[in-house]
Amino acid sequence: MVILETKNLTKHFGGVKAVDDFSVKIEQSKITGIIGPNGSGKTTRINLLSGMLPIDNGTVNISGVELRKIKPYEAYFYGMARLFQTIRLFEQMTVEDNILVILTKRNIFSSLFEKRKKYHLKKAREVLEKIGLSEKRNQLAANLSYGQRKLLEVARVLAADSDILLLDEPFAGLFPEMRKIVSGIIKKLKQEGKTIVLIEHNIDLIRELCDYVIVMDSGKLLAEGEPNKVLENEKVVKAYLGK
Repeated sequence: MVILETKNLTKHFGGVKAVDDFSVKIEQSKITGIIGPNGSGKTTRINLLSGMLPIDNGTVNISGVELRKIKPYEAYFYGMARLFQTIRLFEQMTVEDNILVILTKRNIFSSLFEKRKKYHLKKAREVLEKIGLSEKRNQLAANLSYGQRKLLEVARVLAADSDILLLDEPFAGLFPEMRKIVSGIIKKLKQEGKTIVLIEHNIDLIRELCDYVIVMDSGKLLAEGEPNKVLENEKVVKAYLGK
């Protein structure tokens, strides 16, 4: 079943088409990888889906709702949560408070007033337990290691409990052991029925995690299909793998 579809999606930056007449379908409860050379339009596409950039042309269909415009705060209400390529935490808030902001679905100050509600605290601690940060819950986010900060970003996405998760390079900069943790979390999310769109450069991780792969090049759709078949495609090998 298709849960997310883009039709003729287009985004210009001056004379450059970062996303060029892009049409794809994302299957529900599957992990779909997006790969391509640097500058191929991967993150721009995620930015369009999450409302971080306005759509110049085309539509996005989410669970049967066709949209020509998406604002950042609306993405949540359409069942989408976004993990950014760069870490975006509230540095001077505790690990637990970073989760509570998401759980209460309000702005920072309103969330802090509600943070002692038993329900929210229970949910926040369940999320932190799931990713292995329970013992760090009272520390400031700024004091975490890079890998722990990345895990906290993942935890914030989990706390949103959205149906569609847009993950932009969740493994970037992580050591092998931390990659295993994040990989395990992503696999568990799939088992729970979540739909995951994953941008990733590591081909081994794409093969391991993804049910379907979309390849972008110069803003266009270059190839799509099962990982092993797509990664053996001559055009993909030439454009992405440089062979």
